[in-house]
Amino acid sequence: MSEPAGGGTVEDTLAIAPAESPDEIRTDARRIAALALPALVVLAAEPLYVLVDTAVVGHLGGTALASLAVGGTVISFCAFLGSVLAYGTTGRAARRYGAGDRAAAVSEGVQASWLAFAAGLVILVGAQFAAGPVVRTLGGSNPDVTHGAIVWLRIAALGAPGLLLATAGNGWMRGVQDTRRPLYYVLGANLLSAALSPVLVYGAGLGLAGSAVANVAAQTTVGVLFVTALLRERVPLTPHTGLLRAQLSGGRDLLIRGSAFQICFVSMTAVASRFGSASLGAHQIAWELWLFCSLLLDAIAIAAQALVGAVLGASQADQARALARRFVRVGLVCGVALGALIAAGEPVVPHLFSGDPHVIAQAHVVWPWFAAMQPAAAIVFALDGVLIGAGDLAFLRNVTLVAGFGAFLPAIWLALALHWGLAGIWFGLTLFVVVRLVGNGARVHRGQWAVTGAVRT
Repeated sequence: MSEPAGGGTVEDTLAIAPAESPDEIRTDARRIAALALPALVVLAAEPLYVLVDTAVVGHLGGTALASLAVGGTVISFCAFLGSVLAYGTTGRAARRYGAGDRAAAVSEGVQASWLAFAAGLVILVGAQFAAGPVVRTLGGSNPDVTHGAIVWLRIAALGAPGLLLATAGNGWMRGVQDTRRPLYYVLGANLLSAALSPVLVYGAGLGLAGSAVANVAAQTTVGVLFVTALLRERVPLTPHTGLLRAQLSGGRDLLIRGSAFQICFVSMTAVASRFGSASLGAHQIAWELWLFCSLLLDAIAIAAQALVGAVLGASQADQARALARRFVRVGLVCGVALGALIAAGEPVVPHLFSGDPHVIAQAHVVWPWFAAMQPAAAIVFALDGVLIGAGDLAFLRNVTLVAGFGAFLPAIWLALALHWGLAGIWFGLTLFVVVRLVGNGARVHRGQWAVTGAVRT
């Protein structure tokens, strides 16, 4: 694909006679579930595989487990970059699809895949040279841990192109309302890796390196599957500089937004650690469960991205607004249900993770905040999905920066200064959710986000 001739825009280039129109875009509860449930399985597959891999490596001893933790932190950052790419691609592809041009929607996936492959190669090559300094920065002074982490990271980085290609593939497939094939691809690749890990670690005697090879096998396999799906679409595969620039612009806003999340959450753990080991342990229990709940709610956000983008692409602004209200209701119901389950589990759940009475006591401090914020958090996730689907990325970036740096960080550092303990930290997290709820809610209520057409202008 080349630049448009005669000064035409990217949109002119792609606005060829519309391809087959998609079936009427359904936005009922059954359609929402049909998109959200497979997306949930895809989201859960990677964390579940990590748990299996951690259990396998854990039997090699504490040193190997520590090495995996350090190396895995770097690969997790790659996955974060991939999620940024996927979210940006979903909204753009969904608009094209809703406008009746599936080929143009898939073309968004082609350009996202070029970006993914380029970023994956940079990570792959960079890891071979920078693994040592990065690991020593993260892993402290234990030479055995450092050596293991360097070896693991250099091997695991070979899978970075496949990992990022898979996230790009997830993005465009969600945009064309297809969440079933990603389910099969991701689940199949992770099951392959889960089976390979113990065989390579123990059976082949590769130890920690076997874990890394299993990771590479899964990521490369799933990357190839998504590229094969792209090839079957029979669209031009050449890079298009105009589309690449547009995707990078949206990706920049999502990257800034995501980086703000990372800074806030790392700071929260740093503050919790200053209240002692019992507080840090209780915080870790609640935080990991909070992340798991976020995973559940993110499936709703993904369905919102796909459907809102599609109806706006079909120039149905009123339907998009109605859909936004429906997602808010879905989010509220899910959030209330999660909050009730968390509250009911307070007497039991912390004991599943620790037998230390001091940790349990601190967990009881956190639990009311954890349970009470779920309804608001669920609505925020739904609204995030609506606005990402609409391509309102600059607003999302700005409201996250205000909530994070104007509310969350001041609150948790004030909690440290005034010795408020974990209650102060989780008050800060609740404030972070509430500020975003108010900002996103006001934005959606006013309706400026509902810009119609195949491309947001």
